[in-house]
Amino acid sequence: MNILLVEPRTPDTFWSMRDALRFVGKRSAHPPLGLLTVAAMLPADWNCRLVDLNVRALRERDLAWADHVFVSAMLAQSDSLDEVVRRSHAAGKSVVGGGPLFTGAESDRHGVDHVVVGEAEELAPRLVADLQAGRPAPTYTADGFPDLALTPLPRWDLVRLRDYASMAVQWSRGCPFDCEFCDIVALNGRVPRHKSDARFIAELDALDRRGWGGMTFVVDDNFAGNRRRCRDLLRAVIDWRRASGSRMVLMTEASVDIAGDPELLQLMVLAGFKKVFLGIETPSAASLEECRKLQNLRCDLATAVATIQRAGLEVMGGFIVGFDSDEPDIFDRQFEFIQKTGVATAMVGLLQAVPRTRLYQRLAREGRLRGASHGDNTRAAFNFEPRLDRDFLIRNYRQLMRRLYDPGTYYRRIQVFLERSRPRGPRMPHAWSDIEALVKSLWLMGVIHSGRRAYWSFVTRTLLRHPDRFGAAITLAITGFHFRRVSASL
Repeated sequence: MNILLVEPRTPDTFWSMRDALRFVGKRSAHPPLGLLTVAAMLPADWNCRLVDLNVRALRERDLAWADHVFVSAMLAQSDSLDEVVRRSHAAGKSVVGGGPLFTGAESDRHGVDHVVVGEAEELAPRLVADLQAGRPAPTYTADGFPDLALTPLPRWDLVRLRDYASMAVQWSRGCPFDCEFCDIVALNGRVPRHKSDARFIAELDALDRRGWGGMTFVVDDNFAGNRRRCRDLLRAVIDWRRASGSRMVLMTEASVDIAGDPELLQLMVLAGFKKVFLGIETPSAASLEECRKLQNLRCDLATAVATIQRAGLEVMGGFIVGFDSDEPDIFDRQFEFIQKTGVATAMVGLLQAVPRTRLYQRLAREGRLRGASHGDNTRAAFNFEPRLDRDFLIRNYRQLMRRLYDPGTYYRRIQVFLERSRPRGPRMPHAWSDIEALVKSLWLMGVIHSGRRAYWSFVTRTLLRHPDRFGAAITLAITGFHFRRVSASL
């Protein structure tokens, strides 16, 4: 069979990084790891073609070639998915859909003919058999959570690596914490499941052998969900790096409690990790208690961020406003915390009630839901009735975002990080695209756009005080340019 795998377009938001990608000549931040993995579950004699709509357009000849169209989507990609389904049906092709968007409810089908609900590893053989027999079922629902030993190596041959700013791999699924607003436990379970160390190393090695030497995102729900297993893996990655000579560097997502494990932090740095995304959420203890993010109450958050930074990792932070426990001063408190801690990449969003979360269920019981979630918590809109005035929250959220990404404010935040952090572990590799990015940065941020004086002051200060961190500083400046553009459009 001919299987066309289509990744819907991610809208232009904080998460797309579209304005930053233009500096480095890339088309998308990450490849569609889910579809690349599903493609590897299909029979070897089936022909697969992948179209990532973040990279190129879907052509009529792509659809004409296909026997079936496979799509994987998140909530924020709904509009693009609807267009893919419409065009596929117009071309007479059936659509198989999977991913976090699909719950099995009729309202969540988006016109898709055959829906896979849950993880695909144990469902794929039955789906393949039914497609071969010409009688695929309307719905395939996973029974529990599969063993990740069943997960094949992604089909990296289906994408051009040079189109992407970073690659993506996965070691585990699931998170031991059960925050009220998060759907990870419903999607992937509360007990983390892991690939073997050797299997994960094989994924890194596959990318390394294809010539990838840049940033690679370990897209786990919580990389350190099982600390003992995590330390064992990191030792294996360190051994692999020494044996292979790979220049690949890594980033991931974890919980803030890693700050209390100095050995884990040291191993992460030696293994090549440069960045970690933390769900910090809020400096309000009452709001953390409300959403049951209890792990963030077991430490001083500012101290934890500083500890991780001093270990040699850049902290990227997720923040939320709109909790019932938030007081009117929450915007000032968020701003002060982010500035003080030097979390340059601060992803601040309005609270969203996402289906399958305990928050969604609670608000439904309370009669406070107001329409469907759009999946983008930076859109400056609520899908429920907040305790504080809705207009007050949205107005102050927009002001907070513009304040955080004002050039002078943002560059001061980078300087806090540079003062606190010291580079350790493997060095970031350099490429010609870095020179191109620097030149574009000097021209666009230093000459064309507003904030020129703050930019040149930042460049001068960095060269004088942190010349060894100049590349990292320019990368952060470029990232901030994207955030500034998006903030201005909110």
